[in-house]
Amino acid sequence: MKQGTKILTLDNGYHLWTNTQGSGDIHLLALHGGPGGNHEYWEDTAEQLKKQGLNVQVHMYDQLGSLYSDQPDYNNPDIAKKYLTYEYFLDEVEEVRQKLGIDNLYLIGQSWGGLLVQEYAVKYGKHLKGAIISSMVDEIDEYVEAVNRRREEVLTKEEIDFMHKCEADGSFDNQRYQDDVQILNINFVDRKQPSKLYHLKDLGGSAVYNAFQGDNEFVITGKLKDWHFRDQLPNIKVPTLLTFGEHETMPLETARTMEKLIPNSRLVTTPNGGHHHMVDNPDVYYRHLAQFIQEVETDTFNK
Repeated sequence: MKQGTKILTLDNGYHLWTNTQGSGDIHLLALHGGPGGNHEYWEDTAEQLKKQGLNVQVHMYDQLGSLYSDQPDYNNPDIAKKYLTYEYFLDEVEEVRQKLGIDNLYLIGQSWGGLLVQEYAVKYGKHLKGAIISSMVDEIDEYVEAVNRRREEVLTKEEIDFMHKCEADGSFDNQRYQDDVQILNINFVDRKQPSKLYHLKDLGGSAVYNAFQGDNEFVITGKLKDWHFRDQLPNIKVPTLLTFGEHETMPLETARTMEKLIPNSRLVTTPNGGHHHMVDNPDVYYRHLAQFIQEVETDTFNK
């Protein structure tokens, strides 16, 4: 498949930006987080895997409402109702797979993308050789408990109380509040500073992010507050890699529970890695990923 950018026209008429890097017969489709994030932390994935001795075609795309892809008018209630749903984004993955013409692939998803990997592996698992869930839990309540504990590690009680007050009255644009969020981001999301993922202007798909997550990574006011998938984990039948940063927002104790419940899965962790541990410590992150793919390819993968 030709490297570079390709614009896909979906059956609904919207357009998605896609990009393919790398070569070889192994295909990896990469899903970004947010939702409303973008592809950028996957830009060097093919190169990183090649450094590990593995040639892979890496396909990435910006989901609807994100960065280079179309931005629907989510202020229109009919559009919001139709496209701001788990079902839409899950089926979007399958349509992208079809329109790129790839099958028997590996699917990797970061954060929100890891949620989509879980759902895809249950609904469309016949198309997968393997699944990689990167920094995403199956029970959102455990995530909420974990990020509240994370606040206590780096903020004073005064600042935590202040954040809770802002969250209670919806004062998310308060500068002091946002400064506290940034302290948390640096410690648990983007530990490698300065972050290559920051822009001069925020280009995130805020409409999608706000609808599902809320204002930031440390509070959930959107649809994700009702995310519960634990009872479905035994239905993930493909080899599965769970990869988490050692110092991130997602709780490792939940990841260990997921490893027990997904039949053929393995949990690995990235030292000094935050939520974006593929950027914080790429050598370890991609060594784990390359080993997983190589073992699945040679039918030697086991827990």
